[in-house]
Amino acid sequence: VQLQASGGGLVQAGGSLGVSCVASGNIFVINDMGWYRQAPGNERELVASISRGGSTKYADSVKGRFTISRDNAKKMVYLQMNSLKPEDTAVYYCNAKVVERAAFAQGDYWGQGTQVTVSS
Repeated sequence: VQLQASGGGLVQAGGSLGVSCVASGNIFVINDMGWYRQAPGNERELVASISRGGSTKYADSVKGRFTISRDNAKKMVYLQMNSLKPEDTAVYYCNAKVVERAAFAQGDYWGQGTQVTVSS
């Protein structure tokens, strides 16, 4: 199973960016999908997650500004980031909880990370 993230980039404070991630491989079902971020010197933290049925969770720091969504048919997860702040600067990683075909357990998979930089 592979996760390929795209999007991100450089934006001024108050601007918007979107990131997306597509899963591929020997996939039977994808359960929760999410976005994490890691800034230099900090631990990786959950930004937002979404269940297969569409239930969402957000970090308090991004509530009201970020929106996570997914397309189960395309095996994709998206994160729309509005009203960006310099403290949102980080490498953003997509994550998926995947059950592979003929497997009996759920695996935890990560994308390669994409840089989001917000200038003040």
